[in-house]
Amino acid sequence: MEMIMGMFQPISVASDRVMAALISGLEIEFGHDVADALAQRFLGAEESDFLWDAREMERWIGAYESIDEDEIDLDGVRICGRLDGKWFVAVVIVDGDGNPHGLMGKRTFGLRKAALAAFADA
Repeated sequence: MEMIMGMFQPISVASDRVMAALISGLEIEFGHDVADALAQRFLGAEESDFLWDAREMERWIGAYESIDEDEIDLDGVRICGRLDGKWFVAVVIVDGDGNPHGLMGKRTFGLRKAALAAFADA
């Protein structure tokens, strides 16, 4: 009998390591001078996905009424977590399967306590 073992952890726990690996790979491909900038552009392009995956807490806000009259039901969800060494509170538009479709807003914080206060007050 063969046993396969693995270790899972949320992206927020490993966000510093993920960023280091991303930057390291970009340095190898494009050089040290541009790696940080490219990593930030990469994160910016997929920001709602990264934030959603890095969330530690979430709170349903309500149904999201799209102006495009989409056929799918969307919800607004407030999330709090840590990514790239910074705490954040954001509002993400999510479908019924838990897939992010967009970002309505985000605030970043240096301290967890400040992010938790913003999450609770918003």
